Amino acid sequence: MIKRLLPLLVFLGLGLLLGVGVLMNAGRDTRAIPSPLIGKPAPEFALPVLDAPERIVRKADLLGQPYLLNVWGSWCPACRDEHPVITELAQSGRIRVIGYDYKDEPEEARRWLAQFGNPYSLILVDADGRAALDWGIYGAPETFLVDAEGVIRWKFVGPLTPEVVREQLDPQLEALR
Repeated sequence: MIKRLLPLLVFLGLGLLLGVGVLMNAGRDTRAIPSPLIGKPAPEFALPVLDAPERIVRKADLLGQPYLLNVWGSWCPACRDEHPVITELAQSGRIRVIGYDYKDEPEEARRWLAQFGNPYSLILVDADGRAALDWGIYGAPETFLVDAEGVIRWKFVGPLTPEVVREQLDPQLEALR
């Protein structure tokens, strides 16, 4: 009799575990992936600039004022959705917005920017994705807020929306003032 009930008991136990997991995560933003880099210095990097590949930008070159590092690629459909929000942020003057062109062909990136507009004050190119490993980047779009001393203060995975800017980024920007 117990042998016949065992599969049912196992099934009910697994169902209970699943239910508890769902209830514990109810209401959480699954895009808000905590990064172990928050509160730590941004990684060292040396990346070329999209429109001047002979110019190499390093972490030290960006110190002195906060910036938003926006990871994007011409191949990324969600980046197209996010682009008006990034453009509005850049035009507002509240934060310097730096593009991080991830695993992209320069010609495709230039064509994409010509079509949708270039909101970035600077565009770094990580064609092979090696520098992205140090940032913990695994796709696009992703966005990092880095303070004037080069410390990562915030990370968001997925396309920025006006709600994310208002509810998450704006308080972070205010804290930097």
